[in-house]
Amino acid sequence: MVTSITEGVKVTVETTYQAEFSSPHQHHYVFTYKVKIENNSAHTIQLLRRKWEIHDAGDATKIIEGDGVVGQQPILEPGGIHEYVSGCNLKSGLGKMKGNYKMEKLFDGKILEVQIPEFQLIADIFDN
Repeated sequence: MVTSITEGVKVTVETTYQAEFSSPHQHHYVFTYKVKIENNSAHTIQLLRRKWEIHDAGDATKIIEGDGVVGQQPILEPGGIHEYVSGCNLKSGLGKMKGNYKMEKLFDGKILEVQIPEFQLIADIFDN
């Protein structure tokens, strides 16, 4: 589990290798990651966009951008928490991800770039 804090917004990520959905002999490795976003700032914020850098040891780096997270653009009051689970496929069993969220302070429209900490994606077959 990894954590980062940007301007009072805490982002924690926990990853899981999904062996039952993976096919190592076909170079297909599936991971899920659970993200917890905590608004420890004094302002109400809304998550507008996300940007991910996905580094796969067996493939080129991919940049993924889009609106919200898993179809939502959550609003977090001070003290509020939003959690979601998403996934990633790799061609190798080794990789890492990092990124950022574009969030808006609703009272003044200021845009925050909240960092998502870098986390490792390692298939259980490498844990020895």
